[in-house]
Amino acid sequence: MARQERAIRTRRTILEAAAAVFDERGYTSATIGEILDRAGVTKGALYFHFGSKEELAIGVFEEQLAITLPPQSSKLQELVDSGLVLARRLRSEPLVRASVGLALDQGAMDLDRTPAFQMWIDQNVQRLGEAKAQGELLPHVDVAETAELLVGSFSGVQLLSQLRCQRQDLERRVVVMFEHFLPSIAVPAMLARLDISENRAERVLAQGWVTEDPVSERGPGAGAGGGSVRTPGAGSGGASEGERVAGGPEGVVPVEAPSGA
Repeated sequence: MARQERAIRTRRTILEAAAAVFDERGYTSATIGEILDRAGVTKGALYFHFGSKEELAIGVFEEQLAITLPPQSSKLQELVDSGLVLARRLRSEPLVRASVGLALDQGAMDLDRTPAFQMWIDQNVQRLGEAKAQGELLPHVDVAETAELLVGSFSGVQLLSQLRCQRQDLERRVVVMFEHFLPSIAVPAMLARLDISENRAERVLAQGWVTEDPVSERGPGAGAGGGSVRTPGAGSGGASEGERVAGGPEGVVPVEAPSGA
């Protein structure tokens, strides 16, 4: 378990360093050497977890969705919660901000950015599909089209918020988005039960959440899964045996990965 904890911390340190360099330099200009210097780890440690700069970018992309929120009886409420929590994390977590910035980086011509959006779309398709099966959606709703529209809408709303006020009003803008979006897909009885308030994300996150940190014991892509329970405000710190590490998650208690991880 101690070895797995060190691996999780090292991987997180590398991702945070990569995110910072991508954010400052752009994907195309960023180099592995700069990421190594920022992370304070050996080249061997980096390539143990990530086989290339592109794999690093994919790891940063995955950070947007690498949490499991408390389950709700309503799958539409889970959809709302995921959007409001992402808005909150965009305002408070540099790695998540870098993930979104990387996905929208028009200059990253040599990086396939479609996985960043596809992972998000797939997550929404799953939630909307479950909501439809539970009778929460209007009969005409096309799950795949709705999932893509929601991702596109959120992307535009967060970009506008970033340009206007560095995302200070993002949660309010996402609430407005849902207030216009949900009446076109939700049955009226379900719509009246949804909590779409601005402080919803704060209350959900106060319950804690599970982060999923894949850890490879055999090299890049070989993979075992791991998870940890985190509480709001957890910072960075930690070290890895045999490596000089700057940063890593604090306040993390390893637990079993969620079923299916």
